[in-house]
Amino acid sequence: MLGNFIGILLYSLGLASLALADEPVRSPYTGQELRSIKSLSDGDVQDLLAGRGMGLAKTAELNRYPGPAHVLELADRLDLTQDQKARTEALFKRMETDARGLGRALVDQETTLDRLFASRRITREQLAAMLEQIGRLQGQLRQVHLDAHLAEAEILAPEQIKRYDVLRGYGTGATHDPGSHKH
Repeated sequence: MLGNFIGILLYSLGLASLALADEPVRSPYTGQELRSIKSLSDGDVQDLLAGRGMGLAKTAELNRYPGPAHVLELADRLDLTQDQKARTEALFKRMETDARGLGRALVDQETTLDRLFASRRITREQLAAMLEQIGRLQGQLRQVHLDAHLAEAEILAPEQIKRYDVLRGYGTGATHDPGSHKH
């Protein structure tokens, strides 16, 4: 009786494993094959075209170099002077304009890369050239955002930078003098 039970159990497990073998292995990319640009979500495309930061300046932000967009959001609470506000607005507009242009170029390059793969006509030489251009654009885009944080730190007073960090939720545990940003 025990032998029959084990035999039935093994037979059942064998059938179950055969059924599972026909099931596709779920990829974390499932559904992304429907995107117009496979490597970018719709949100990524919108952010790039709008010139948004997308975390590209996180190293500056988290090392006490405020971003102009957030400084403008917190202008009243930071007690910006009229001059500081005007300079920050100009800085933000420059950053946004430059980032939008680079974002558009990056989306265009990613679209071209996606189409070359989709058409199955891409060559290794094209791939190398496309990736070099995409990498250059990504670096330029990141530089635009990081440069804006550097410039903003020169606009604000050390006390405003401290207040910015607290208002943004970064606390007050800084290990260096916020005035060290001034040149």
